[in-house]
Amino acid sequence: MKKELKIFDKPENVKRFLTVFYVSLIVLLIIDFFILKHADFPFEGMPDFFAVYGFVSCVALIFIAKILRLIIKRNEKYYD
Repeated sequence: MKKELKIFDKPENVKRFLTVFYVSLIVLLIIDFFILKHADFPFEGMPDFFAVYGFVSCVALIFIAKILRLIIKRNEKYYD
């Protein structure tokens, strides 16, 4: 039986996808400089504030989860 190749099984397709992905991210970050924002707080009006805020929040959640895992983890035989 021959294995059917999927779209991301070829390295050139993966490279093409990542190139398009990164270029679209850069374009969106550049466009953000030219969009008029109606911010409630002064720091919300900064260019790319929400992109940086989202990235920092995601990284913080990962570190908080690692710390909480040490606190609430149970032994393997806890339910036995």
